[in-house]
Amino acid sequence: MRSSRFAISKPGSRDAGAISWLLAQALWVGGLWLLHFLLLPAIAKIGLASLLVEEIGNTLRPLLVGLTAVCAGLQVLVLIRAEQLASLWRDTRGQLLLVVLVMAGSYFVVRKLLPEVGLWLMFSYLVMAFCGLLLVLQPVPQKTQAYAIKR
Repeated sequence: MRSSRFAISKPGSRDAGAISWLLAQALWVGGLWLLHFLLLPAIAKIGLASLLVEEIGNTLRPLLVGLTAVCAGLQVLVLIRAEQLASLWRDTRGQLLLVVLVMAGSYFVVRKLLPEVGLWLMFSYLVMAFCGLLLVLQPVPQKTQAYAIKR
């Protein structure tokens, strides 16, 4: 009897990288959009003082930007592991993640050095949110796993 090998993927299987990608993406993209477009407007609509709503936003935004930086960093590692290091610059997902990391870094640098420049902070926050939205539309990076079947 001859034995032959076929490379097939196990149906319905997802590797840990793809699951990490989706979880990290849900945390940071969902968090950014939830805070800016749902939570803060809802708190303002309840009738709380505008200074209180602004203070809540000023407290929560840096926390979410930090979470965004950590999660985007995890996604960069997953992308490098699934594809190649060069895909970070060539792939749309890698480019979006690099923009997010640069915007998160600039958010903290500007916040520390020039706290009165609130317009840049809002701009970088919204760039991260829209890059996250574009990233959601991209496919999840998956490593091809081959299983040997002997006949």
